[in-house]
Amino acid sequence: MAEQQRLTLITGGARSGKSRYALALAQHCAPSGRAFFLATAQVLDQEMAERVARHRSARPARFETVEEPVAVAARLKSLEGAAAVAVIDCLTLWVSNLLCAGLSDAAVMGETELFTTALRSVSFPTIVVSGETGCGIVPENQLARRFRDLLGAANQQIGAAADALVLMVAGHPLRVK
Repeated sequence: MAEQQRLTLITGGARSGKSRYALALAQHCAPSGRAFFLATAQVLDQEMAERVARHRSARPARFETVEEPVAVAARLKSLEGAAAVAVIDCLTLWVSNLLCAGLSDAAVMGETELFTTALRSVSFPTIVVSGETGCGIVPENQLARRFRDLLGAANQQIGAAADALVLMVAGHPLRVK
């Protein structure tokens, strides 16, 4: 388990154990006090509803879930004075939500800057979960390439601001920074 940091970014492939590790790290960072789970997922179909329900049931009861698909910076700042730790899961869906809301690339990166500033300004430890999409083939369509590029840029921005960066591989954390 990584030592306590103010801002930790956990990235990795699908089903690599990112969320499970983030929750364990949050428990370690703040064993007492209020713990928040800021969820960015939107339930748009039955499969996603089932996925969200599985995630909720696997989450320790100590975590208070706050659902916010778009305004994550403002929601994170609203936890000031209440949170001992917060897990934000996940940056991948958040960037997708911003794209689906019709934001331009510049606007997505502007929102990422606001989020990064919020992450660095809150007084409690934060753990951000994000998918690593840069290890696969080049997507065949423009929207998928745009998403991959924007998520990669967002990961880099938050990774640069992070005190710790962890890459999850097959359920095992590799400390990068």
